[in-house]
Amino acid sequence: MSVYLFINIKVIDQSLYAEYVKQVPATVEKYEGRYLARGGKLQVLSGEWRPERIILIEFPSSEKLQQWLHSPEYSALKEIRERSTRGQAVIIEGIDA
Repeated sequence: MSVYLFINIKVIDQSLYAEYVKQVPATVEKYEGRYLARGGKLQVLSGEWRPERIILIEFPSSEKLQQWLHSPEYSALKEIRERSTRGQAVIIEGIDA
C-alpha cells in the first residue's frame, strides 16, 4: 500500500534550504519515493490554516518511507533541514486497491 509524507514548512534560511532542496531528491528517488507536490501555489478552501510550503511525497510502502527516513543519505541532510526550516510532517496511509 502506498504511503504519503505530507510536510508543511516555513523556510527560515533560504540559502541553507536551497542546499537541502538540491540534494534531497536523489535520496527520495533511491528509496522509490516520488514528489507529488513541492512548493506549488496554495489555495486555502476553509478554516484558519495558513500553510507556507507544502511537500507531498509518495512511497510504495511504509517500509520504504522508513528506510529513507533512517537512511545514511537522508540522515546527512536532516540537520540542514532542521536548521533551515520549521514545520510539521505526517505520514498518511493510502487506500488498498
